[in-house]
Amino acid sequence: MNDELTVSSAMKETLPTVFGYIGIAMAFGIVGRSAGLSPMLCLLMSMITYGGASQFVAISMLSAHSPLLSIIFSVFLVNSRMILMTTTLAPYFKRDSLLKNILIGGIVTDESFALGMNKLNYTNKTLNFSWFNTVNLMAYAAWNIATLAGALLGNVIGDPDKYGLDFAIVAMFIGLAYLQLISDRSIAFSLQLIVVGVVLILVFVGLIFIPSNMLILMVTLIACFFGVVMKHAFF
Repeated sequence: MNDELTVSSAMKETLPTVFGYIGIAMAFGIVGRSAGLSPMLCLLMSMITYGGASQFVAISMLSAHSPLLSIIFSVFLVNSRMILMTTTLAPYFKRDSLLKNILIGGIVTDESFALGMNKLNYTNKTLNFSWFNTVNLMAYAAWNIATLAGALLGNVIGDPDKYGLDFAIVAMFIGLAYLQLISDRSIAFSLQLIVVGVVLILVFVGLIFIPSNMLILMVTLIACFFGVVMKHAFF
């Protein structure tokens, strides 16, 4: 990464994360086809819903003939973490128009958010519309193209797990977390490691007692509160 907030730098910096989108989106296309959706319906779901975990939830609930309201509510819960992300991003775009803010918030993803947070370490805590919008659009395009490819090739590929596509998104987040840890000088490295450890424990324990569609949101809120308290009390 560098301190440039240009379209060209956004394209270069987003490219490594694209491979994570490709693996999961192709897997969704394959699962969608196996559930009886046409390639066009798989593509439309990716274009409109545009949420990895929520799309898999929707497919499984559709296959089980769940009520429509239950599907809508479940998808909302899974994607509710985006409220926290867009709230965090909003101050960096307060000088931009409402339309630009809607464009940024409407297609932000976990990965583009993480990339933006890493970028802040190199740009004196600033972001702009052209850089972040390019990141979002590249992610959106990759997700939809890979979904269509997976749906079209579903009968050929069969099981995406045997090619390691299921681990692509995990590997990408490990890389993003590593970059955040080594580049953010505003927070003590030891504090970052402590928070990461607390998150791992909370997720492990939470999987036993908390529904998975609520786990990410609850762990995020608890870990943020813990990190703030630790920073002000000991760092």
